Amino acid sequence: MARYFRSSNFASRVFERQLISPRPGATVNTIRQFYENLVPSYTIYDIDCPDYSFRKFTDDGKYFVAFSRNHQDLIVYRPIWLTYSCNEECDPHELPPKAKKFDSFFKQLYSIPLASGNEYICKDFFLYMECHRFGLFATSTAQSNESTATEGAIHGVPLIEKITFHLVRLEDGVILDEKAFCNDFINLAHSIGAYMYEDLLCIVSLRYQTIHILQIRDSGNLVEVRSIGAFCREDDELFLHSHVQTGYAGSFLPGIKQRLLSYIFCKTWNEVPDQTLRVQHLKKFYFHFQDYVDLIIWKVQFLDRHHLFVKFGSVDGGVSRSTDQNLAFFAVYNMETTDIVSLHQNSSEELYALFEQFYDHFHANPQASSHGKFISSHSNDIHALDQLRVIKNKASSSSQFVKKMMTSLPYTCQSQSPSPYFDLSLFRYDEKLISAIDRHRHCTEHPIKFISVRQNVVKFKIKPGSDSGASDSRIKRISSFLFHPFFPLALSIQQTYMQPTVLNIHFRR
Repeated sequence: MARYFRSSNFASRVFERQLISPRPGATVNTIRQFYENLVPSYTIYDIDCPDYSFRKFTDDGKYFVAFSRNHQDLIVYRPIWLTYSCNEECDPHELPPKAKKFDSFFKQLYSIPLASGNEYICKDFFLYMECHRFGLFATSTAQSNESTATEGAIHGVPLIEKITFHLVRLEDGVILDEKAFCNDFINLAHSIGAYMYEDLLCIVSLRYQTIHILQIRDSGNLVEVRSIGAFCREDDELFLHSHVQTGYAGSFLPGIKQRLLSYIFCKTWNEVPDQTLRVQHLKKFYFHFQDYVDLIIWKVQFLDRHHLFVKFGSVDGGVSRSTDQNLAFFAVYNMETTDIVSLHQNSSEELYALFEQFYDHFHANPQASSHGKFISSHSNDIHALDQLRVIKNKASSSSQFVKKMMTSLPYTCQSQSPSPYFDLSLFRYDEKLISAIDRHRHCTEHPIKFISVRQNVVKFKIKPGSDSGASDSRIKRISSFLFHPFFPLALSIQQTYMQPTVLNIHFRR
C-alpha cells in the first residue's frame, strides 16, 4: 500500500496526503514532493516577446524584472497563468496563436526610466528586501582603466565616474531614494559588490577600500550607518585629526588593515608559548609584513547583523575574474567591537570543514521566505554532499581543491533560484548545463534532463534554442534559465552575437 501511495499518480498522492499527516516541521518538505508530478510539460519556442533583457523573479513569485535593450528603463511584470479561449474548434494538442505570446504569461505593471545621460542600468544587478517591498537597482557610467591617482585610491583598480543605487518600491515603481558614488569602483556584475541582509545593505568600494553599511528604513530611505575602511569607529577620524602633533597626515595604515595586522601578530604571540619559537614565527610575520599591508578587500557579506565575512587578496585578484590561484584570506569582522574575530587562508582545511558542514550559515537566506529556506546545499542535502565528496575524491591536489571551493565565498547575495526543480532531493540534472546559481552557460544542442531521484525516470526536459534544433555549432551561443520560485514555469533565453534573442517558455499545460 505504501508503494502504491508513493506512485507517480497525482491523485494517489493527494489521497495519501489526506490519510497520512506529515511529521511536525516536515509539512513543507512533504508538499514539495508533489513537484515530482507538477513539472513543465509543454514548451513554446521563440515566443513573441518584447526585446528586453530579462533579469529574474523575486522569491515570492510576484515580480519579474526586466530592463530595456538600451539599458535605460526598468520594466516590472506580474507573472500570471496562461488563459485563452477559442471561438472556433481548437486542436487539443496545439495552442491558439493568441496564447503563444509573452503577454499571456506576464502582465506589465509599469515601465520607468532609471538611467539618464551617460549612465546605464547594470543588467546583472538587482537585490530585493525580504519583505519584497523594495528593490535595489544600479546604474553607472562606462568603466575607465586609465584612472588618475587620487588620495586614498588603490593603484591598479579601474575607475567609474558615477555609480548610483536606486531604491524602488516594487509595487508601483516609485523611486524612493538614491545613493551615488563618484570616481569609484564597485563590482556590480552579478551583484558581487553589494550584500543585503534584512534591512541592512553593505556596499564595497574597491577603489577606496571602504565598506559602506546602509540601513533601508521603512520609509524608503537609504541611511548610511557607518563606513569601515580608513576608520573603524565613528570618532576615529576626529581623534586622529585632534592629535596632528603626532605626525598624522595620512601616514597611518587604514583602520581595518591595522586590525588585520594586529590579529595576526597577537595570534602568533599568544599561540606560541616557547620564546625561541615565538621569535622565529615573528620573524616570518615581519618578513611577510608588506605582503599583508598590500592586501585589499575583495568581497564582503553579512553573517548576521553584527559580523561581516571579509575576503582579502591582491589587487590583481580583486579586479580579475579568475581568482582560483590567487592567495586570499577570509576574516570575520565584528562591527560593534571593530575586532577581527578569526582569520583563515583560502587553503585552510579548517575553513573548508566549516564550509562543508555549515554552508547554509554563509548563505544567510531570507527567513521570511518559505521557498528560500529549501535551497539545496551540501549542508542540508545528502545528495549534494555526495556530489561534493565525489569531486573531492577525484581532485589531484587537496590544497587546490580547497582553494577552488573557497572561490564561492563570500556568498553572492540572492544568486540562487529557490525553485523546487533545483531541489537535489527531488531531481538530479547535469550541473554543467544548468543549476540554481544565476549564471550564463554555453548553450547545449541536447535537451537538459530532470530526473526524479526517487523513481529514477526522466520527469521533464528543458531545451534551449529553436524548435527545429538546427543551428551552426561554430557560433558561440549563451543560455540562461529563469525559474519561477514555485510555479511549474521556466524561461530559457538563448543569446547569440549579432542575432535576436530567442526566448522559450516551459510550463505545465
